[in-house]
Amino acid sequence: MPIELKMPALSPTMEEGTLAKWLVKEGDTVQSGDLIAEIETDKATMEFEAVDEGVIAQILVPAGTDNVKVGTVIAMIAEEGEDAVSAKAAPAAEAPKPAGSQPASAEPVEARGETETRPSTSSGLAENKKAEPAKPESGKGERIKASPLARRIADQKGVDLADLTGSGPNGRIIKVDVEGAQPGAEAATTPAANAAAPATSAPAPAASGEVPAPFADIPHTSEKLSNMRKTIARRLTEAKQTIPHIYLTVDIRLDALLKLRGELNASLEPRGIKLSVNDMLIKALATALKQVPKCNVSIFGDQLVSYDRADISVAVSVPNGLITPIITGADGKAISAISTEMGELAGRAKEGKLQPHEYQGGTASLSNMGMFGIKQFDAVINPPQGMILAVGAGEKRPYIVDDALAIATVMSATGSFDHRAIDGADGAQLMKALKELIESPLGLVA
Repeated sequence: MPIELKMPALSPTMEEGTLAKWLVKEGDTVQSGDLIAEIETDKATMEFEAVDEGVIAQILVPAGTDNVKVGTVIAMIAEEGEDAVSAKAAPAAEAPKPAGSQPASAEPVEARGETETRPSTSSGLAENKKAEPAKPESGKGERIKASPLARRIADQKGVDLADLTGSGPNGRIIKVDVEGAQPGAEAATTPAANAAAPATSAPAPAASGEVPAPFADIPHTSEKLSNMRKTIARRLTEAKQTIPHIYLTVDIRLDALLKLRGELNASLEPRGIKLSVNDMLIKALATALKQVPKCNVSIFGDQLVSYDRADISVAVSVPNGLITPIITGADGKAISAISTEMGELAGRAKEGKLQPHEYQGGTASLSNMGMFGIKQFDAVINPPQGMILAVGAGEKRPYIVDDALAIATVMSATGSFDHRAIDGADGAQLMKALKELIESPLGLVA
């Protein structure tokens, strides 16, 4: 009996993925443990190993296919002694299509001698009205070109699309054309009518995947969102819609930290370790969270979870977006250990080789854009974490030192806090503790 090879769940939260590449072809013999495919999740590209042995009888999901649900049969394996031809499965009726393939048109296509259903004038009439020949557009016998959103609005308003003139690309009817039309009346298209619209009106949102007018007329290129970018968009939208952010900013003098860093690097040079300011900030944030445990929390439904360990998610820029590898238990690790671990994690993050447990979780996050010269910014919380620290560049500024004006190296740091879980006073205590640890940094190595 043929063995079904199914899309695996490569992380606890994975629901779908992209079958990026097949490492075998039909007719190849595989053993348990052989690498057979590369699968792209929302954060990394991971290799998929065979767990059974046999012959690849049929590949059902081509390489490059997006949005393959976990559990989908992607290939068939013929067992030893089984005819590979007979082991082939019947083509799935709803097999996913590879990226870049042309999908079947969702709109009816007019053929000679055939008819198509004319856009209905109301949802009630649509159920009782028989199909009739489509009304020619502009007398040319062409089918009506309209976006799916425009068709839906027209159906709800009882507007006949055949009476409208589209303002979209190639005369396509879009949302704005339907919204201004009245049932049974041709939409006004004269300059006077168009002038009635406010000059500052934003273009109507386009249907999924469609570039709306007037942007479609601007020279441009389009590319499909990667799984990582889709996840970033979904999670950031969730964060801003569901989490009431409160922002607290402090200016921190870095001179003592920079002096200590220089001394530590001199002593660590024989071991090949070079500490960065970011490594020391990871340690400082983790230590501050231990000192102010009310900020080391998450909300899950009606439960407030307080953590006994500070696991710091560190934002790393990668070609397709952003990923946050985690320094587990950073509060209990030496800065040299944090530096070594961070270097390894960042390197594998940029190669897309992180394992799920290395980027999923964390009790708080740190995002440093100082290397880009950014002075100060507000970061978006990474749910379900309760806070994120945004770090700007250290720069020479006028600063009061011992009641006298002096020049100091100063950095602005902003904490974003989930106000459902963390009160402003508790967030302020965390920022105060962070400032003290960085300005008197010997406590980081004690």
